[in-house]
Amino acid sequence: MKYPIGIQTFEQIIMDGYIYVDKTDLIYSLVTRGKIYFLSRPRRFGKSLLLSTLENYFQGRKDLFEGLKISELENNWLAYPVFHIDFNGVNFNQPRALEAKLEGYISSWEKIYGINPGIDFNLGSRFENVLRAAAQKYQRGAVVLVDEYDKPLLDVLDRDEKLLNHNRDILKAFYSTFKLADRYLQFVFLTGVTRFSQVSVFSGFNSPKDITINEEYEAICGITEEELQLYFQTSIQEMAKREECTANEMKQILKRQYDGYHFSERMKDIYNPFSILNAFDSKRPYDFWFSSGTPEYLIRLLNLSDENINEITGKYYDSSNFMDYKAHAENPLPMLFQSGYLTIKDYDKRRNRFMLDFPNNEVKSGLLTLIASNYLKTNEDTRNIAQEMVFSLEDGNLEKFHGILTAFLAEIPYTMRRKENEREKERYFHYTFYLILRLMSVYTVYTEKEQSQGRVDCIIETPKFVYIFEFKLNSTAKEALQQIESKGYANPYKNDKRKLYKVGISFSSETGTIKDWDVQSSDEK
Repeated sequence: MKYPIGIQTFEQIIMDGYIYVDKTDLIYSLVTRGKIYFLSRPRRFGKSLLLSTLENYFQGRKDLFEGLKISELENNWLAYPVFHIDFNGVNFNQPRALEAKLEGYISSWEKIYGINPGIDFNLGSRFENVLRAAAQKYQRGAVVLVDEYDKPLLDVLDRDEKLLNHNRDILKAFYSTFKLADRYLQFVFLTGVTRFSQVSVFSGFNSPKDITINEEYEAICGITEEELQLYFQTSIQEMAKREECTANEMKQILKRQYDGYHFSERMKDIYNPFSILNAFDSKRPYDFWFSSGTPEYLIRLLNLSDENINEITGKYYDSSNFMDYKAHAENPLPMLFQSGYLTIKDYDKRRNRFMLDFPNNEVKSGLLTLIASNYLKTNEDTRNIAQEMVFSLEDGNLEKFHGILTAFLAEIPYTMRRKENEREKERYFHYTFYLILRLMSVYTVYTEKEQSQGRVDCIIETPKFVYIFEFKLNSTAKEALQQIESKGYANPYKNDKRKLYKVGISFSSETGTIKDWDVQSSDEK
């Protein structure tokens, strides 16, 4: 089986015999039921392939769609003039890079349609003339496809305010053409990572229909569970053989690693297409999407934000909190969601609110490792430390766990844990252990959950053992154990056959590492 890794051209995928997950019924629905659309999806999620498919459809390439769903739906394969604008591959940090990119497109189209712009330097009006000429030549409306419309903004976000405003104004003026030239347009589709509604990029023309969290089109990019079973059964079996497990076990591994994206309240599971295709090609469940590059703007936003990731994840929000992006660092939530680092994990229908959290283990591990490296400034590989800690717990070796944790904390520079007041000291230690424990949860079961008597700091479950941790700052391990007992944190595990450990840990804000440690097991009376 040939996997179209790095190939975003529909024609090449079909002509060269690559596997193609058929979404053309959704494409037919789009083109027959609306005119102007906007779709936000994470990077490498199939947006460019979607636009390429639309381009070939509007060019009337019936031959390329033989045997696909749309071949049974479309009877009139008409050719329209198509204008495809792709902002990928350009560094918009340079002044006038945006104008140069647009000038290149428009001047080439003017040559095609025999237009002499004369002294007209307005890119918008020149594009309008191109659209008019195209519509007159074809005797039908033009199609405009814009890939990564927001890249000229993201490249300079929180880096160059003056250039950000300049690029925003250029795009706003350019997109206003769509309103002025409405009678010359058949279809418009814009894709991007973010929805910059608050910076007025779209205010110059009729607002596009946003299908980002529209349940009808939630699977227009990515791979669903049903599609995984339909197209990739052989791939799953081959991968299972390579990993020496059953096909069902491999499905569960793939699900934990790459599934978990949801783009509407219907909560339809979507797999990351880039990662799953790379996994099938290599026959190994590695971290492909995250290791392919983390956007610089996201790292800058997280460094500038006062909010820690534990204060953002696992909470319910109104859709406006994460859909309407504001170009500042005080609230990184919309960027985390729209970039694919958080996704919808639950929907409260009565309150019309969405819970956001990490989509899968690949994203959780990658993002937490990145954040931990930036936050803790340690030379240790946080991911490897988390793995070693999990292995020690799986083996029931709490002494080894104690040693690894103590050594890791000692590696953190004093300047990182130096805080002005007790509240900030507690916040620092809470966040430090949140990062470590959530990384551990990639490899085992971790919970930080409400029980009837209060919130448990940490419960880690392995096949043979259950560990209940309670953390204290500048106190005693005995006090931590007393809280586990008095709050009844172990009660849900009374009938559990696994051995249970209650672990009380006290940390010192002065030394930055473990001050006191005490353990009770279910064997003790």
